[in-house]
Amino acid sequence: MWRIPRATCKERLWSFRHALIRRAGLANLVVVLVVALSLLVHAAGSRAAEPSGTVKLPPHVEDLRDVILTAARSGNIEELKTAFEVSGVVPDLGGEAGSDPIQTLKDRSGDHGGREILAALIEVLDMPPVALPLGNDIENNLIYVWPYLAERPLDKLSPAEEVDLYRLVTPAKAEEMREKKQWLWWRLVIAADGTWTSFKKAD
Repeated sequence: MWRIPRATCKERLWSFRHALIRRAGLANLVVVLVVALSLLVHAAGSRAAEPSGTVKLPPHVEDLRDVILTAARSGNIEELKTAFEVSGVVPDLGGEAGSDPIQTLKDRSGDHGGREILAALIEVLDMPPVALPLGNDIENNLIYVWPYLAERPLDKLSPAEEVDLYRLVTPAKAEEMREKKQWLWWRLVIAADGTWTSFKKAD
């Protein structure tokens, strides 16, 4: 279906409005306002229908994601300290309060050097996120969760979503999560203001 960008609709409608004021007066203006309302509702409805895979990240969130990915691709887990600085806080990594975050990640890494963790970060952040409302103000209080599968009903995935799941976990792990109806892999959360709030794996 052909869609008219919202900005274009507004520009055209305001031009029509001024033309009709000059030529036909108030009666025709009412007609234009009705048409304007209809077009704007259509534009809003089209935007709301966008799939979760097209979530538009706020600049702060997108910037932090890029910093995390750059650190992960360096192969040196110490580089994640830069992401902590950009975030302004150390995320919840599932360790004890006050513990060294880098050492916590190394301890959780199968190679004990943190490279398995870096690989997990890349795999998770390469997936689309899902935006979840946190509080009453949906426009300003959102959190962005990676991967989007962490918030999906695992027993009702589409074939494409199943493929995404197997990119992250083994078939045995996927079956375990379906049986327990619980996400049991890495889950990363960034708040709308660019704060890295958590990166944890449920076992």
